[in-house]
Amino acid sequence: MSNILFVFEGEKTEDQIVTSFSKYLFNDKTVITCAFCAEIYQLHRALVDDDDLDTFALLKELPSNKEILKEFSRNDFAEIYLFFDYDGHSTLASDDSLLEMFDIFDEETDLGKLYVSYPMVESVKHYSEKIDFKALKVEAKKNIQYKNLVSKEADKIYIQFSKYTFEIWESLIVAHLSKMNYIVTDNFCLPIQSYEQAVIFNNQKEKYIDKDSTVSVLSGFPVFVFDYFGHTKLVEIIG
Repeated sequence: MSNILFVFEGEKTEDQIVTSFSKYLFNDKTVITCAFCAEIYQLHRALVDDDDLDTFALLKELPSNKEILKEFSRNDFAEIYLFFDYDGHSTLASDDSLLEMFDIFDEETDLGKLYVSYPMVESVKHYSEKIDFKALKVEAKKNIQYKNLVSKEADKIYIQFSKYTFEIWESLIVAHLSKMNYIVTDNFCLPIQSYEQAVIFNNQKEKYIDKDSTVSVLSGFPVFVFDYFGHTKLVEIIG
């Protein structure tokens, strides 16, 4: 039971990201990917309606996952990780609901561990030599066509995940982890400790969302990598 299940909000972009970084960071693991194909707030609604939630059973029932998961049971997976977008402009968006989700999905060996990207999955490549990444923030509650914004502002080397090298991942992981540390501690540097997703979110709320209705751009994927390997091991990996 050494398999890892990655659950994504969508089927395409997230899968490209994990396919890319898995060959550098998880080449000794069996990673299975599937999609919920809906927003995190819809997952919250499903939870409210089901007191006996089984994350794996819920995913296996979805048409998009029937073929992928048909040969597997929950016992085949040691860990489940969920990657969703903040999507503050969604008509279903609720900061209170998101906090509840962090409480529910806080253990990878049980219902799963949730990681959120602000404002959405494309944040991982919203990086450029011309951008002050530490200060980079965007509107939290409006539809700003974020994918188009990223395609315009990001350096070209970050646009296509299929072309990412280990060095590109290294620079993005360091940048996003430094940003996570900045959001929580106001220090833009590689952290030495992990921060729970609820802690990151509460700092986003206090310093950005509630203050000027923005979010500080941050990807959940580097944060997951840091949590998974820990400071010492990750520093060894990325040199």
